[in-house]
Amino acid sequence: MATKKVFVAGFGGQGVLLIGQMLAYAAMYEGKEATWMPSYGPEMRGGTANCTVCISDKPIASPLVTTCDVLVAMNGPSLDKFEDMLVPGGHLFVNASVINYKARRTDVNVHYVDCTHIAEHEVGNGKTANMVMLGAIIRASGVVSLDIMDKVLAKTMTGKKAALIPANKTALSAWKE
Repeated sequence: MATKKVFVAGFGGQGVLLIGQMLAYAAMYEGKEATWMPSYGPEMRGGTANCTVCISDKPIASPLVTTCDVLVAMNGPSLDKFEDMLVPGGHLFVNASVINYKARRTDVNVHYVDCTHIAEHEVGNGKTANMVMLGAIIRASGVVSLDIMDKVLAKTMTGKKAALIPANKTALSAWKE
């Protein structure tokens, strides 16, 4: 496996960093090398947030990403700013619940995921929108296996958050392209 580079961007509060963190954990549980590098402003919610995830069978020289194989845009400013980072043939995931226009690129695989609608109407919990997107990323790009996510959910959702595992599990499989 060549190194796969994933870039996830959006507003704080959309679960952008958790998506990246869970991809990195999944890769590690699969015995792969992984890096996760978050970047966010001082605001808790509403500010910019993004992260990079690199996944490989070999040691990763640097977590910095200037081009990516998978780009996730959870809001319009992120799509506008980062769309050109995606390599031709890469996977672009667009949060269609927030972004109401089409991507410019025609040389990539574009997946429009209506995260909030799916989370509210199919999962029954609007707070799982980021897990809907994570499931779409995994199922369409294959960067990690969906089967490993049970372990990842148990690792990241502890204490009071453990009660959210069933809804998040449902959300991971809710998107149908």
